[in-house]
Amino acid sequence: MDYVKPIDMVANMAESGAIRAKLSISDMLVRGMMAGALLGIATSLAVTGAVQTGVAFAGAIVFPVGFVMIVSLGLELVTGNYAILAVASFAKKCTWAEVNRNWFWGFIGNLIGSVLYALLLVIALTNTWHLAVAPGTIAQRIIDIAQLKTTGYEPFGAAGLLSCFIKGMLCNWMVCLGVTMSMMSTSTLGKLFGAWLPIFIFFAQGFEHAVVNMFLIPAGMMLGAKVTLADWWLWNQIPVTLGNLAGGLLFIAVPWFLTFHPASGAKAPEGDLDVGASSVPTN
Repeated sequence: MDYVKPIDMVANMAESGAIRAKLSISDMLVRGMMAGALLGIATSLAVTGAVQTGVAFAGAIVFPVGFVMIVSLGLELVTGNYAILAVASFAKKCTWAEVNRNWFWGFIGNLIGSVLYALLLVIALTNTWHLAVAPGTIAQRIIDIAQLKTTGYEPFGAAGLLSCFIKGMLCNWMVCLGVTMSMMSTSTLGKLFGAWLPIFIFFAQGFEHAVVNMFLIPAGMMLGAKVTLADWWLWNQIPVTLGNLAGGLLFIAVPWFLTFHPASGAKAPEGDLDVGASSVPTN
């Protein structure tokens, strides 16, 4: 009985995007920082689970806890907003200038929150850099992942960049699907399960997520990974972010809008849009 039809779900997306497009810069930054930190926490939990159990699949099972918290709290995750705000703009509920404004400040907020959590975790893992990184530990695994996600692509040149971009597209197809499926139920349990399933799929297959990497790569660098700032941005952050954007637009926003056509006057059910309406300017 709590099922929301896809046509109503897309209308909800458009309404949610219209609200998010008008958030203040401070709201976007704070909510973006919280989202980045929560995703970093979920990522470190996933790494911990994989290291402690010796089963990489265990990390994929627990990782979505961060995403479902972000969705439940109405925070700003730029990768999910690549689809939500695009649908709102297609439905003429906001302008592309407002969309780009949200994407920019959401990205900055996610970056700040992710790096801050990376710093705190590194301090906790090393007793403020007083403990050496030992083989087989969580810290060593973070170093290995950071190098794999950056300099691991470098030997392949343009092919490595393309692979990174495609992994970003595939990742955000699932992330944006998680956002939309969380809107296909009016119950808390239904929303959580709808959000969990696609996120599990992307993480289990090792696809590339821009905000996850905002935590993993800086954390690895702080722990001693042989990765420079240029390596981080050239071989991962830029191509992954562009891939995430392309995936959210091409695989979710465009087909969802074309097939379900949210009307400009459609209104989502009460209670589904509490993502900051009180912060929307009235003038």
